[in-house]
Amino acid sequence: MAKYLLKVSYSVDGLKGVMKGGGTARVKAVETALAGVGGSLESFYFAFGGDDVYVIAEVPDHTAAIAMAAAVGTSGAVSSYETVVLLSPSDVDKAMEVAVNYAPPGT
Repeated sequence: MAKYLLKVSYSVDGLKGVMKGGGTARVKAVETALAGVGGSLESFYFAFGGDDVYVIAEVPDHTAAIAMAAAVGTSGAVSSYETVVLLSPSDVDKAMEVAVNYAPPGT
């Protein structure tokens, strides 16, 4: 499965929902949503600063990640939602073994 970092900022309505339902209710909601696309929750953290929530999740593929982004993004509960593809160190090792014939501009 692919691993993703989800960075979320709540809208005013979303923040009101967190205040009403509490933080653990949001964790359960995210677990349920991820399970619906065949994924699972690795970690969930609230934060203050640029984003309100950081989630690390595993989902089967990019299609499932897009489905999550669309569902959350159109809910009205968030003002921003960013999906970051995470790579393991072994993924990077494998990529570095691939020969690429690239010529930079001007060469």
